[in-house]
Amino acid sequence: MDILHFRGRTGPYLEPKPGEASFNLMRMARDPLVLELNAAVREAIRTQAPTRRTGIRLHDHENPRLVNVEVTPLSAAAQAEPHFLVVFQDVPMAGPPVETDVGEVSDDAEVKRLQDELAATKEYLQSVIEQQETTNEELRSANEEIQSSNEELQSINEELETAKEELQSSNEELSTVNDELQSRALELERANDDLNNLISSVDIPIVIVGPDLHIRRFTPRAEAPLNLISTDVGRPLSDIKPNIEIPNFKELVAGVIEKIQPLKIEVTDIHGHWYSVRIYPYRTADNRIDGAVVGFIDVDDLKRSLDDTGKAREFTEAIVAAVRHPLLVLDEDLRVVSASRSYMETFGVNDKETIGNLVHCLGNGQWAIPQLRRKLEDTARQGAEFNDYVVTHDFPVLGERTMFVSGRRLPSTFEGKSMVLMQIEDVTGRNLDA
Repeated sequence: MDILHFRGRTGPYLEPKPGEASFNLMRMARDPLVLELNAAVREAIRTQAPTRRTGIRLHDHENPRLVNVEVTPLSAAAQAEPHFLVVFQDVPMAGPPVETDVGEVSDDAEVKRLQDELAATKEYLQSVIEQQETTNEELRSANEEIQSSNEELQSINEELETAKEELQSSNEELSTVNDELQSRALELERANDDLNNLISSVDIPIVIVGPDLHIRRFTPRAEAPLNLISTDVGRPLSDIKPNIEIPNFKELVAGVIEKIQPLKIEVTDIHGHWYSVRIYPYRTADNRIDGAVVGFIDVDDLKRSLDDTGKAREFTEAIVAAVRHPLLVLDEDLRVVSASRSYMETFGVNDKETIGNLVHCLGNGQWAIPQLRRKLEDTARQGAEFNDYVVTHDFPVLGERTMFVSGRRLPSTFEGKSMVLMQIEDVTGRNLDA
């Protein structure tokens, strides 16, 4: 329930509560939102599907407003635990639109005509029957004809009834289809609104192009670096003159669409600002390639930081190399990262024999002293410094010598690891008891 990122103006819905500071969503939500918001989040956790609560009444400085809340699960392979996107949306204080029912086809006039015709026929038959009673033989044949006609009319009536039932069934099917179309239209409208809100809130320059390399959509942040305006939608990518220098931009995008292979390059704009350009194939729901998505990630600070780090490392290595006393720079595993020129000359070794090796494996094991190793490990992990640790050893090239070894942890790090400066001083012949 802890909030990781804020997007947009969340003040009308969230506010810090008195007491200990907390980013917990339930503690920061305004009181009228708490119950509905908690229920929506719990349901999203349980179903792993988007959950929506509508028409929540909220009073903002005594001005009533209605708020819709939508909670959407976010899934990514790199995430160790699920995350959720909570979107607040104000809605007008007006009643919901009244939907009119689909009109049914009326057939009352036709039925009335048939009923009138049937009534007239029955009257005619009645008169014939009355005449038949008085005329006997003469009207018998007429009576048979009338009965035959009555059967035909009955059959026609049954056919009309069947046609009426079929018409009613067709009308019900049309009503169902119309309801489904209205529901799909609402879903499409909501999906389009979600997409528009997502694009407008993304703080990264992104451009979506079709398979014909015409611009389909872009985020607001893409306007400045790419010289885009709203009327550029639909224009070919080759017509755009971006502030970012991308050689063969059109050909790169076309290659990604053709080869279905993402591309990542680093470029600068006209002011020397660094961007990481990432081009991905645009995949539809049925896994068809229908264009490309181009994102521009601002990596200027990272590039300059890496450049500064490299310069600082070169500066440090130059200082270490120039120091008169033998020096070793170790990482937290006590592996040699750098060695001064004085160390190489004093002990008669080269970079291959020194750099990258564990300190207790150097030479003939002159530094493989358990107590010295513990001191160096304490310095690397805890910052515990030590000075003038006495090492007496028969060194290669030098012969038997007495050395002072001192260690301290450097304030900077190398590739995320602590660094230890190991200083060695030759005190052979010096009165150590003085």
